Amino acid sequence: MSARFGRVVPAMVTPFAADGSLDVDAGVTLARWLVSEGAEGLVLTGTTGEAPTITDEEDWELWRAVSEAVTVPVVAGTGTNDTAHSVSQTRKAAELGVDGVLAVTPYYNRPSPAGIAAHFSAVAESTDLPVIMYDIPVRTGRKIAKPTLLELAQIPNIVAVKDAAGDPGATASVIAESPAGFEVYSGDDSLTLPLLAVGAVGVISVAAHWSMSEHVAMFDSWEAGDSATAQQINATLLESFEYESGDAAPNPVPTKAMLRTLGLPVGEPRLPMGPTPVGLEDRAREVYARLKQT
Repeated sequence: MSARFGRVVPAMVTPFAADGSLDVDAGVTLARWLVSEGAEGLVLTGTTGEAPTITDEEDWELWRAVSEAVTVPVVAGTGTNDTAHSVSQTRKAAELGVDGVLAVTPYYNRPSPAGIAAHFSAVAESTDLPVIMYDIPVRTGRKIAKPTLLELAQIPNIVAVKDAAGDPGATASVIAESPAGFEVYSGDDSLTLPLLAVGAVGVISVAAHWSMSEHVAMFDSWEAGDSATAQQINATLLESFEYESGDAAPNPVPTKAMLRTLGLPVGEPRLPMGPTPVGLEDRAREVYARLKQT
């Protein structure tokens, strides 16, 4: 498996100060800590990074600072539901030293398959950077249809898809028919092992913020042909996957709570992703303690 952006790639939270402003220093500290824990790449300003509530200027500041601070691939979330805005953000990301961009399906607009194809094509044509498409229909209201995805995979610098569509069988079909070198990354922690079984190369992960060593060990076991151990490790991660998001505390509220319990100053999420429910940090401590006891 090639995994050009790394096998275990945290979708990094965006740290905020007590007054809600972007905390770039905390972002650099967190990025370096994640790499020290074993992260093989980083995705900034995606869903977990609260992209919809971050200004363009804050994006730029964080992309530049983290790209300068780490040696692993840094992927910037540049996608919006406005094609022209996505293109301008993608061009800016290229100027700031990132290694790739993550472009989400336009949300809210509910474009046609032709509109989706034109959107991703425009983003790809605006840059020489490699582009990861992000398919997450639960948030965008649109699935990237298989014919559209395969069409887009023919564009040379559209190199991967972050798959959060929840259908490993359909993903297996995409992998079987996509061009050589086109990569699939799991975008749903609970489906990473099933997606590895059909040919995915990595995960853009939420839970890896606190379970990096377990994730790396699961990938190592899988690649060594030890599927039984990979399955056992995945079983130890199930509570973390359940913890990472829910109706009362949607992603990234639980991750920020967990990181605070680990002594990392990431602050609270910006509204509307909050407030943190009472008792969530206590639950975070319990989840982490049980994970590390296994």
